Amino acid sequence: MLWAALAYGAGIVVGNHAWRPASWWVVATVAFVASGAYFVRRRLWLAYGLALGAMFFVGALTIQLRTAQGSEVLPLSVSNEPVQLMAHVIKEGEVRDSGFGGFRQVIDVETEGITQGEVQRLQLGLRLSVYTKASEQEFDASGAPLPMHAYRYGERLRLTAKLRRPRNFRNPGAFDYRGYLADRGIVLLGSAKNINVEVLPGFVGNRLEKWRQGAHRSIVGEIHQLWEPGDAALMDAAVVGESAFLTPDSKADFQRSGTYHILVVSGMNVSILAFAIFWTMCHFHLGDWIASLLTIILSVGYALVTDVGPPVWRAVLMLAVYLGVRLFYRQRSMLNALGAAALCVMVADPQSLLGASFQLTFLAVFIIAAIAVPVLERTSQPYLRGLRFLASADFDRTLPPQVAQMRLDLRLIAGRLERYVGQRVSLAAAGGITRGSLAGYEVLCVSALMQVGLALPMAYYFHRATVMGIPANALAVPLTGLLMPAAVLAVGLAYLFVPLARIPAGVAGFALHGITGTVRWLGGMRVADHRIAMPEVGTFVFVACTLAFAMTMAWGRRAHAIFGIALLTAAGLWVSMSVPRPHTQPGTVEMTAIDVGQGDSLLLVSPEGKTLLVDAGGPAGGQHSEFDYGENVVSPYLWERRISRLDAVAITHGHSDHIGGLRTVLNNFRPRELWVGALPPTPAVTALLDYARALGIQVLPRHDGESFRFGGMQIEVFSPPEGWHSSSQAKNNDSLVMRLRYRESTVLLEGDAERVVEQRMLAMHDLRADLLKVGHHGSATSTSAEFIHAVQPRWAVISVGEGNSFGHPRRETLERLQGEGTATYRTDVNGAVSFYLDGKSVSPQLACLR
Repeated sequence: MLWAALAYGAGIVVGNHAWRPASWWVVATVAFVASGAYFVRRRLWLAYGLALGAMFFVGALTIQLRTAQGSEVLPLSVSNEPVQLMAHVIKEGEVRDSGFGGFRQVIDVETEGITQGEVQRLQLGLRLSVYTKASEQEFDASGAPLPMHAYRYGERLRLTAKLRRPRNFRNPGAFDYRGYLADRGIVLLGSAKNINVEVLPGFVGNRLEKWRQGAHRSIVGEIHQLWEPGDAALMDAAVVGESAFLTPDSKADFQRSGTYHILVVSGMNVSILAFAIFWTMCHFHLGDWIASLLTIILSVGYALVTDVGPPVWRAVLMLAVYLGVRLFYRQRSMLNALGAAALCVMVADPQSLLGASFQLTFLAVFIIAAIAVPVLERTSQPYLRGLRFLASADFDRTLPPQVAQMRLDLRLIAGRLERYVGQRVSLAAAGGITRGSLAGYEVLCVSALMQVGLALPMAYYFHRATVMGIPANALAVPLTGLLMPAAVLAVGLAYLFVPLARIPAGVAGFALHGITGTVRWLGGMRVADHRIAMPEVGTFVFVACTLAFAMTMAWGRRAHAIFGIALLTAAGLWVSMSVPRPHTQPGTVEMTAIDVGQGDSLLLVSPEGKTLLVDAGGPAGGQHSEFDYGENVVSPYLWERRISRLDAVAITHGHSDHIGGLRTVLNNFRPRELWVGALPPTPAVTALLDYARALGIQVLPRHDGESFRFGGMQIEVFSPPEGWHSSSQAKNNDSLVMRLRYRESTVLLEGDAERVVEQRMLAMHDLRADLLKVGHHGSATSTSAEFIHAVQPRWAVISVGEGNSFGHPRRETLERLQGEGTATYRTDVNGAVSFYLDGKSVSPQLACLR
């Protein structure tokens, strides 16, 4: 079954990247099946290989059929104008503070009709953000503020909302947000004021789903009744998968320490609860069949109320398969059970194989089953089995000599302690300490193998090397084993008698504080925040080979097993510590406008390979946002280019759409220098500069008249003038304006400078440049006709967000550029755009987009 799953998965991967007509795959499948049937009695090994080939072709066929079914055209035009629609709630959300004095909640709805000139009867998935402002807060008769209405599953709504299509940041390495939503049935995003939402009578939906979401909501309510808000937010995530109340700082702490899996309901949570349930059933002397059946039923119920989706259902499926084969005395066939579970999941949803969750889940279980289990069977397991019936000397004869010797030693130690605590206590203490030591060894062994075995996918998907993962998991995982059953017991008792529930709630709280203390201690170390650029192709091949080799050697001789594990460890360390060669073109100046939406971020690479990042995007208009542009947009692009460090970062001015992502970029890439122009002393700017200095980054003011070399190119500063006094708030005219020259090729970076600064630069400098980064996102307040005529750019690029509310770029700006014969690119239309200056000419190149 494992080989069948691998063949089927290989077919999915190939079919996803190499499209062929469906008839080709069908013919190939039939041919291989017929050939396999012919050779089954003649050459069994050949028939076996042909059967695997048939599985490969079936996998390729299913992924291409599934992809073709999912590619539908949205039958709706979307603009910035509000529309009226009828819908019903299909997924509830939690009411939270909006960050600007009001409340908000995010719900998923299915539309029934959309009025756009005329009523269109459309059933579309819509993720809707409903919000209230402080000025719109409603009060009751006593003057107390009324809470925001929490919309429930099945409620029918009439509302006015602004709709938009989900959009990916169109950079290599960007997260496929549109695909993520499409997998959940969401094709549109919308926002609506709460006062524009009307609840209508009636119910639309499934009664079982209503019960499920109600149960989930009820459990979250009990959790918040039992624990303080900070602890309750973590309990929500760890116990039922509700992350609405988690703060970004909490997530970052767990990610840095390599323990983020504790905050997401996954296979570990299911296995802990299943073990507790199964052990309890066996303790009451129920038979294996009944205990297994009840464990599976309760695990299914847990998966229902967690509302996590495929990850927890995969874990339940694997649990059911394992318990099922165990009843037929197939405990040794863990890899076979793993293959069967993987095959079932891929047949049900071929796309799941292409996601990080599936790959990490099954690779983790594979490492445990194929490497950790045989290692433990040779080391700790014989001794753990030897701790049973410790007082029985007759049992010694049934055990290997070294295990029998351990039992004799423990009885000898217990004899020395007997006069102080008695025979039974001394023997139990000696056995308990030994059992605890061996269990600790097993946790460390499994954790270490998991860290080195998962190093490559962690680097590929999350660009992290969890160097503190081994000690953090060694402490946190046993505490999670205590937290999960105690928390579930506390929630269950809370429905019966809250004071009694406080006892297991206290135990769970103790375990949680132990976990968070460990996470903050180890995750707070600087070495814990080690980030990794995209590994080289050769690294992928090397790690895959070492993983297969370690699995094979784990079942062989002891020396072979040690050698295989040592090689796997070396591969994991290589992934974590090696610095890949950046993808750049030597001997040219590269300027890439990174797509950060309605903001600015430019990557410049010098002829000698030095890197300069100008701005890092951020939320437009100073809006509050938990979305980190530095972590989620700019950094993934740089890592995709295999850039691990930056030589310098420049801040053009202090607006949020330019500096919002810089704090994370400084932490991830640790540049040597930070260039600044005229920055106002706003809290955001002051905090950013203090953070840079704390990281040991040299802050260098730049001003008009400076000219200096940087990696083989000349940089001239045209603005701001020396002694420029900025106001208390950031202004566009504070912008740092620079021209970069390489031989006869030049690029002018205007920041957000407006006409006043343009006129001053026209009077003082020769502004000619081959490439212009257009000022202020193509606004009419910048890029005047006189300025364009003086620059005479052949090429221009505008960094701007699709469908932005400012109307950028302005038509008159585009017409002025066209009138000068300038070829203009835009990030909202073209995505990330790179320009290469070879000293004589400029060559534009678009990124590969999805």
